[in-house]
Amino acid sequence: MMTAQHLLVPVDFSEYADHAVEYAIGLASTLGARVTFLHVMQSPPWGGVDLDVTFPHAYSTFLQHLETEITHSMEAYLQRVTTAGLVGDMAVVHGVPFQEILETARIQQVDLIVMGTHGRTGLYHMLLGSVAEKVVHLAPCPVLVVRQPTMVPIS
Repeated sequence: MMTAQHLLVPVDFSEYADHAVEYAIGLASTLGARVTFLHVMQSPPWGGVDLDVTFPHAYSTFLQHLETEITHSMEAYLQRVTTAGLVGDMAVVHGVPFQEILETARIQQVDLIVMGTHGRTGLYHMLLGSVAEKVVHLAPCPVLVVRQPTMVPIS
């Protein structure tokens, strides 16, 4: 019997993450669990260009605007949690996604991580890896990976 009281739900605002959010809210409702949404802002790979040095004010302003938009989007997730009668919170952090997810799970002592997956395969997966895969292998708690439902053609 699952006794999860605190769920961590990493979000990247993709359709895959949105599906995981829906699943997590339903699961939290069933369990009466608290939900924490996490978004990790990853520095873009600019090929060695340090935008903090090259365009300090413009880049700083861009990051502030982006973080405001992300926070606004996460507040919509949080509203769905409170509408369901649950307790929730959110965090926006900077860093490497899988590392920040693992660190947040450890610090907040979550019972379950619920996350979506893009389901990438082949060369793309080999080159970039999978955040979900790294979290599954290294997490301090169980991880529920929610796949996007696929439509099966009827013959």
